[in-house]
Amino acid sequence: MASGEIKSSWAAVLDHTRNFSDFTFVYPVISRRSQGLSIGINLNPDKACNFDCIYCEVDRSTPGTRTEVDLKQMRDELRALIQRVKDGGLAREPKFDQVGDLAREVKDIAFSGDGEPTMVKNFSECVESVAEVKRHEGLSETKMVLITDAAGLDKTDVKHGLSIMDSHNGEIWAKLDAGTERYYKTVNRSSVKFERVLSNLLETARERPIIIQSLFLKVHGEAMSEQELTAFCGRLNDITTGGGRIQEVHLYTVARPTPEEFAAKLENEELEAFAQTIRKETDIKVAVFP
Repeated sequence: MASGEIKSSWAAVLDHTRNFSDFTFVYPVISRRSQGLSIGINLNPDKACNFDCIYCEVDRSTPGTRTEVDLKQMRDELRALIQRVKDGGLAREPKFDQVGDLAREVKDIAFSGDGEPTMVKNFSECVESVAEVKRHEGLSETKMVLITDAAGLDKTDVKHGLSIMDSHNGEIWAKLDAGTERYYKTVNRSSVKFERVLSNLLETARERPIIIQSLFLKVHGEAMSEQELTAFCGRLNDITTGGGRIQEVHLYTVARPTPEEFAAKLENEELEAFAQTIRKETDIKVAVFP
């Protein structure tokens, strides 16, 4: 196996639990999309989210914990985990002891947890706190990633947070799973209007390049229809022709148990076929993560 290659069967790749040590807000994962170690910042231990996706692996049958982000605790946890990475301690932890040098370099610090990060009332303060730790720890090359459903990208405080990210090697991974309102409601089950999500994607992509993250799956045994895929490609083209920049599309499928039995994984060949169509219809780079 080549150095740095990520084996999809490793426990540290399969298990993206947000629980680590005695931490509340910070957790490590080996991410194929990050190509290595990603430190997650869970701004939603309360499990608050404005989407109710049929494929979400977060267990909402049990209540969340903290309802507010303690900035000092978050910074302390982040510093402690970074130090554990630097001194090789993480590489000796269970799960991470099988991934070699991948556990010794922080590829990104990602706002991604048990809900939607942009729903917290002090999002920009959270971003500034992470930027502060990045500077202190000499991680100028480490990306700061926001993984978002895009519903809150139009909020004033969130926009301020994005501007801070822009100055600290920031990257936005924004969800788009559908091409039509009807399919959006089927898969994402959100009360947020689809039009608002699309508008937020366009306006955000006009300010800086974004990555579109799209989870395709089978719903009641049926993959996305040809008509829906055409509409999806049209939404991407609407962004680019409207002056937005899409760096690439991350196309992936179900990786862990879903709350709905009718939400199922696509086969690799099906996912690749969708990717080929998207590339052809949009001329946008598509990275596939089966």
